[in-house]
Amino acid sequence: MKRQALFFFITIFAAGSVQAQRWSEKQANDWYAKQPWLVGANYTPATAINELEFWQPGTFSPQQIDKELGWAANLGMNTMRVFLHDQLWQQDPAGFKKRIDAFLTIAQKHGIRPMFVLFDSCWDPFPQLGPQRAPKPGVHNSGWMQAPGARALADPSQYPRLEAYVKGVVGAFGKDNRVLAWDIWNEPDNTNTSSYGKQEPKNKVDLVLALLPKAYEWARSATPQQPLTSGVWQGDWSGVDKLSKMDRIQLDQSDVISFHNYDGPAEFEKRIQWLKRYNRPLLCTEYMARGNGSTFQGTLPVAKRYKVAAYNWGLVAGKTQTNLPWDSWQKPYVNREPSIWFHEIFYADGRPFKKEETDFIRQITGAGK
Repeated sequence: MKRQALFFFITIFAAGSVQAQRWSEKQANDWYAKQPWLVGANYTPATAINELEFWQPGTFSPQQIDKELGWAANLGMNTMRVFLHDQLWQQDPAGFKKRIDAFLTIAQKHGIRPMFVLFDSCWDPFPQLGPQRAPKPGVHNSGWMQAPGARALADPSQYPRLEAYVKGVVGAFGKDNRVLAWDIWNEPDNTNTSSYGKQEPKNKVDLVLALLPKAYEWARSATPQQPLTSGVWQGDWSGVDKLSKMDRIQLDQSDVISFHNYDGPAEFEKRIQWLKRYNRPLLCTEYMARGNGSTFQGTLPVAKRYKVAAYNWGLVAGKTQTNLPWDSWQKPYVNREPSIWFHEIFYADGRPFKKEETDFIRQITGAGK
């Protein structure tokens, strides 16, 4: 009996260890073969300036989400990339899980499976729970918050809290068929030089280099059925010798390969070619900046040809103000709207910024048939 019990324990332990490893190329490609062509947006309700206002109990709005995801579904979109935040878990794990479940129920109603983002190195390094500030007039993403913030990132005594968050969220929804995937860390080595750079920890990149593999480990320990990823977003990925330390961690740890590209179709295709050597599914988790030459008409045909998932930035213009360009941090668009929106598809009342764009999206996704 003792020998049988020991064998049983070893078998279960080994099975758990296997599950906690990076997916093989075959596992990743078998998973992707079951997916439709994934088309969606990075989603924040128009009524929220950031992830905290999106999810906090006083401002979480199922009615707003239902309305806006309905507009997305009408375009043929079947996925959304949605940012979470560690402080929301710290505030109220049970309540946060309940709101995530409510969001997933709404998304499922519209045929949308979200990719959840756990951590993010972009914009304000000092997140705080509670009422969020009003948008800064004329400035792109003036209230978006990093997760974790600079204080938590630089304080190892807070890492157990971050671990509890990752294991808690992935543990709760890692076997939920309504969830598509987990994005472990958005632009981990972004130091926000054009906005908050002077307020960032001087050793931020080194801190994230040490923490990112742990975040993958925490997520894998919850044995999710969905793939893990973190998107490379800058630099040259044409060869291993060209990759940064962060790129290598992201590419080596990801079950499926994700990337960002805000350039025209030729550059977008070039980067797909660079990443094809990994023999894994490719997901472009950020694109579409009209003023930078990245458009739906330019990017989506290339993405469809290679069956690369495509998530543009933004759905409905609102408090994030990401219809304004990046350079609005230096030249705010006060009392004026750019003639060309940078991101976003719809006005707050559901009218498209450009009807020819929404017609094109519906045509290429097949929703217009």
